[in-house]
Amino acid sequence: MPLGGYANRIGHVDLTTGTVTYTPIDEEIALKYIGGRGYGAKLVFDNGPNVEPLSPENILVIMNGPLSGTPINMSGRLAVCTRSPLTGTITDSHMGGWTAARLKWAGFDGIVLRGRAEKPVYLYVENGQISIHDASDTWGKTTHETVAYYREKYGQDVSVMCIGPAGENLVRFASIMNEHDRAAGRGGVGAVMGYKRVKAIVIRGEQKRMYDFVPRGDDRYESARKRGLKAIMESAVTAPNKGGLSLYGTNVLMNATNTIGSLPAKNFQMTQWDQAEKLAGETIRETILVHEPTCHACPVHCKKEVEVKEGKYKVRVESFEYESAWALGTLCLNSDKESVAYLIYLCNIYGMDTIETGVLLAMAMEASERGLLKEQVAWGDADKQIELVERIAYRKDEIANLLAEGPARAAAALGDPQMAMCVKGQAIPAYDPRGQQGMGLSYATSNRGGCHLRGYVTSVELLGIPEKADPLATEGKAKWTKLFQDLHAVSDSLDLCKFSAFAEGIQEYLDQFNAVVGLNWTVEDLLRVGERIYNLERYYNNLCGFTGEHDTLPERLLTQPGSGPASDKVCELEKMLKEYYAERGWENGVVPEAKLKELAII
Repeated sequence: MPLGGYANRIGHVDLTTGTVTYTPIDEEIALKYIGGRGYGAKLVFDNGPNVEPLSPENILVIMNGPLSGTPINMSGRLAVCTRSPLTGTITDSHMGGWTAARLKWAGFDGIVLRGRAEKPVYLYVENGQISIHDASDTWGKTTHETVAYYREKYGQDVSVMCIGPAGENLVRFASIMNEHDRAAGRGGVGAVMGYKRVKAIVIRGEQKRMYDFVPRGDDRYESARKRGLKAIMESAVTAPNKGGLSLYGTNVLMNATNTIGSLPAKNFQMTQWDQAEKLAGETIRETILVHEPTCHACPVHCKKEVEVKEGKYKVRVESFEYESAWALGTLCLNSDKESVAYLIYLCNIYGMDTIETGVLLAMAMEASERGLLKEQVAWGDADKQIELVERIAYRKDEIANLLAEGPARAAAALGDPQMAMCVKGQAIPAYDPRGQQGMGLSYATSNRGGCHLRGYVTSVELLGIPEKADPLATEGKAKWTKLFQDLHAVSDSLDLCKFSAFAEGIQEYLDQFNAVVGLNWTVEDLLRVGERIYNLERYYNNLCGFTGEHDTLPERLLTQPGSGPASDKVCELEKMLKEYYAERGWENGVVPEAKLKELAII
């Protein structure tokens, strides 16, 4: 009997020859890696580590999970997997909205892009077929212009995944955007798509197909789905119109992290800032919030659309997220919410990762202050930020061209690599490891570079989910980090929104997965898959030359105390790292052969 949940079809697009072929899901891969991130990582791994990220040999995998696009709550996610041009590691970046659902409804679990087109193209996806078309009319357009063009051509009910000028110009942190400003933002996946000269993927799928992938009328399925929904509806974080995430979006975290001294400011020179409240979710809700849209099958409505109605920053944009507001605001000492909203808008239309962009701008401000960057970029200068974002997207000049390489490369070229707040070449997000020790370990051991979503230890250090842990303590953080990394590898492969983990646990995931796919796995089986995925990614990175030497943090976080409650704290990484390697069974950051065999990776 075929596995439930899957469309059982992957489209393989050879851009060099202009041909498309189709294969069913490989059941062996599905049973070992599920789908989404796990299945995509396996395809990238099988393509080999000895490929240049910006080359025809690298592949770009767009992959759904078996729960994507089904009636299962918070299942509107897909994964984009490749070798990153920013870090050189394996990477995956996830997109919300309705794109994943429409891809499933169009009859696909995934699309694999190979080679490189001679000229700009776009793909049209419908009814199990993919066609390749000329995209010269949209090459050079912003993401918003591109979405509008293809929706005018094909109708308002299509999804459009596309790149902007940043992707076309191979900015190393370019993102892929969709029609609702949802981003596959991290790791430079948009640059890979730009290198392949794919401007957009237009997807038409009928919503009524949502029910084709689940066992309708099955008691086990209905019971599992309702239990998952009940957990979401009753959670203090996710409950619609009650929970913090629903009321204020991700930006509910701005005041919370600031209070405990884990809010990085002034390029991580401070861990608390007295102006942060001006950008916080509570302030945004009272001032410029105009709409609260959502994604497929999600009752939470965490997206916060804002509008600045007059002045030079006049704009309407979705969404005023915590990471974006922090990176472009707090980290750069810019407390003006209107200009921050405009900066988010610019990153969206040019197709640039807001986290990487903000960390880059903060690094440029520090470099300018120290005389290393021969251009005046003052702290909190919103207009200079706006100017630089546009210059970087188009690589307009020598400085912009340097900054378009990302903060790690730019800082090294300017003479001080330690100015770049990066791990493995990717910018660290909005939780300072001096105020949250476990997040420091999570950053350092992330398989895709600096990232809060590989293992969201903030859940225990700040939110108390599933239990509260002292954020300033190191004890027990190795176990929590491994658990969250494995758990998130599972949810990223199902593919469910990570915010579901604020309400649902591994048991809810398991019950819904078993019911939809038609299996009888245990919790241990599912977590074993998460562990296998994490080790496969680590093994790929090992083959690319990454070892324990790269599992570190910027020197500033290890030697300079923070501020506020973290004023006497540095991140005690080494203390946690040794314990973490023991938990993982790794040797100095390398997966030994015995572990690979134990997990059936080799």
